[in-house]
Amino acid sequence: MVSSDPAVSAKYLLQKPVTTCMQRDILKMDQKTTTREAAERLRDHSRDEIIVMDGDRCVGMVTDKDILEKVGDITVYAESTFLDEIMHTPLQTVHKNSSLRDALNRMKQYHKMPVVDGRGNLLGMVYRNDIIKRAELATMRNPRELSPPTKAILGNLGFVLQFAGILLLVPALVSTFMGDTVTATGIYLNTVLLLGIGFFLNSYGEKAQMNLRQASVLVLASLFLLSLFGTIPYLYAPPGLELDETATRVAAVPFASIREGHTTGIDMFASAFFSSAAGFTTGGISLYDTPEDLPQSFTFYRSYTQLVGGMSFIYLVMTAFYPSRKLEAMRGLITGKELHMRELFGTIALIFAMYIVVVALLLYLLETGDIIDNFSLAMSTIATGGFVPDSGMVGELGWQGHIVLMGAMILGALPFTFHHTMVSKKFRSFKLGMEVLVYLALLAAAVLLFIWVGGVSTLESAFYPISASTTAGLQPTSLENLSIPGQYILVALMFIGGCGFSTAGGIKIFRFFHMADAFRLLSKKSRPLVSADSKKDIRASLIIMAAFPAIAALCGLYLMEFEGAEADAAFFDAAGVITTGGLSAGVIDLDTSPHTKLLLSGLMIFGRLEIIALVYVLAPRLSLDRD
Repeated sequence: MVSSDPAVSAKYLLQKPVTTCMQRDILKMDQKTTTREAAERLRDHSRDEIIVMDGDRCVGMVTDKDILEKVGDITVYAESTFLDEIMHTPLQTVHKNSSLRDALNRMKQYHKMPVVDGRGNLLGMVYRNDIIKRAELATMRNPRELSPPTKAILGNLGFVLQFAGILLLVPALVSTFMGDTVTATGIYLNTVLLLGIGFFLNSYGEKAQMNLRQASVLVLASLFLLSLFGTIPYLYAPPGLELDETATRVAAVPFASIREGHTTGIDMFASAFFSSAAGFTTGGISLYDTPEDLPQSFTFYRSYTQLVGGMSFIYLVMTAFYPSRKLEAMRGLITGKELHMRELFGTIALIFAMYIVVVALLLYLLETGDIIDNFSLAMSTIATGGFVPDSGMVGELGWQGHIVLMGAMILGALPFTFHHTMVSKKFRSFKLGMEVLVYLALLAAAVLLFIWVGGVSTLESAFYPISASTTAGLQPTSLENLSIPGQYILVALMFIGGCGFSTAGGIKIFRFFHMADAFRLLSKKSRPLVSADSKKDIRASLIIMAAFPAIAALCGLYLMEFEGAEADAAFFDAAGVITTGGLSAGVIDLDTSPHTKLLLSGLMIFGRLEIIALVYVLAPRLSLDRD
């Protein structure tokens, strides 16, 4: 993880945006300013150049040399000569997201260039000499320091962990307010570790652009560490809880107080890690048959981890795999202005919070019940996670409650651009994208087919396909006795999954669109029409579409061999794990062996990564550096 090659350091530096080497102290003057006043201002501010403005618009640049040459002419009067008469125009600028390498290439003719945003607003000035000096310093750094790519990974990872730590303060405060000190202790400890380690990583790293391989390492490390630290509250409420006769629910007891011989340490850790991974990956497979026996604040925490995992994953995918040049297409749809990732993610959090409140209140008004449990169920549903606060809660809901949950699951599976457009002022011009239309058509066809072959009620025939296709994993009843054709319809829907830029898992609808380009590659006439980026997308889609069923089949064989599961049930549960679909035929429970739980935990993480990130880590040639 360290590099002693100076060329690597210089190359990494030149990949950074120009804003990292930009000077923000700029001298701006109106185009009708006299050259004498301009010369005095240059002297007073110790600057070498002036950006000439026409109102709020940059129209040119004047250097001290330009003024001296012009005013040096005895026929010219400084008081009657204005900047617009001697400025260099049109103004050559560089976009703030351009790399230092791009800026350096453009400055072969110029020694300095203004930096602007997407609207042309002036942000600063970048100088050729500054870039060269920083590159020289990078080549002379201590070879024992962390390499720049490692710093980038650590810096971004630190931010993700700190952000998750801040979010987890909500269930910690809920536990404190409800008087559940044991659960609160576990969550607070988890929060402190995430914040502390995040701060430590930030001190050694830096926020910077990464190539696909480095981004894949970031996403993999983020989900693994979130799942690992998330085990702490589960160790405070492990299987084998002791009954508190004064409470309506079982009281959580620390791991150390479980009587000796009840369970081994490795089994406790495996169960806790599996449950934590099922939360942060939105896998939703629960080892608890009766979650209502757990403290209410703890079931709230379980559902909340799915919300954190689902929203954090959207952020990670956008920042890691979709650089600014690819997100430009989303700019007008999402914000109508220059796209900023933190603003974008803040909007995601606000919209999802609004959905959760609406769903929870609808459940409370239509079905009554406990408001905390309603919020827990709403979070699991919107995040397409599938944890429930009560083992019978979904099954006991009336048709109104089932409709609310079905609508919430579909919302969680739709792309974020859909949500923002729907709630923004642009609602009047709201249009469904092709991916959403295809997804809804596929879902409607699956519901009709399931009504025919599923062998369940009409309401369940709609509920189960929606639960599977959104990879939410909510199920009113056990699926052990579901018809075989019905099981495989649900398996296919879990494999397909929801839309891109959503909390749903699976292959995602947009990847099937790449198959049209794949067929073009088979034709010699159409092959030149497929761009290099499209070829890379096709390759990634083919890998994912082949890997999901292949891994599910291998996992199913494993469950048959080592857990004694029936073939159909084993494949069904394996598909639920790798797609983070969460639907289960009852193969996985507390009695599952520890090594199987750990294996399935890893598969949930890999499935949430959509497998391709792992491929990029192991096969770097497949991940091309971003321009």
